[in-house]
Amino acid sequence: MRPVLILISALVFSLSAPTFAVAQEQQPGDLKPKASALRGAILDSINLLLIEHTSRIAFQSKTRRELAGPFFTDYVRSLKFPKTWKDGDRWYVNYVGHPIHGAAAGFIWLDQVDGSHDPSLGFSKGYWASRGRATAWAASYSIQFEVGPFSEASIGNVGMHPNTTGWVDHVVTPVGALGFMVAEDALDRFVISRLEKSTSNRKLQKFYRAVMNPSRSLSNAAQGRALWFRAARGL
Repeated sequence: MRPVLILISALVFSLSAPTFAVAQEQQPGDLKPKASALRGAILDSINLLLIEHTSRIAFQSKTRRELAGPFFTDYVRSLKFPKTWKDGDRWYVNYVGHPIHGAAAGFIWLDQVDGSHDPSLGFSKGYWASRGRATAWAASYSIQFEVGPFSEASIGNVGMHPNTTGWVDHVVTPVGALGFMVAEDALDRFVISRLEKSTSNRKLQKFYRAVMNPSRSLSNAAQGRALWFRAARGL
């Protein structure tokens, strides 16, 4: 049980750090060049994992209940090859929630690569290539989230009990992530940007950005930014 207590303490400490205490409302010109796309993506994805697993522990009694017992032994017992499509979660968790968190990981990747967030990419060949790489990152993030050392299997023992693991998350998360990234890009470019111009109310402008692009908002939170931040468009 001690490793679990240490892990929970680390989660709480990380979320109380200055990065999360005050979301930085940066402007596009304030962004510094990234030394390494891979290193930046890994570090920011760890922040996303911290947010997600802390939320699971805080709001899911079944997750807290499974924290008891031998941590590493239970983790190994939870690593099972899926035999069914379903995993016992409700449809909106599998077909909405998981694609959103996959897209958030994808946007984290895109924010590490200079120019990938530029609306001028449009829906060109370069656009689809960048979103394809982001989808690959989302797929890697999803595998880690499901069965990695910092996953649902290790924190909450998802998979140890019958019918709690399936192929649905492994397939729907990356495919849905691509769909959400493209949909949110289109909404941001053709709808949100116009709604912003229709009002001078900054609170309303921020609301449009945060609510109508949930995956990007979650990605911003993981990177210590305001939920409504846009790398290529200040507010």
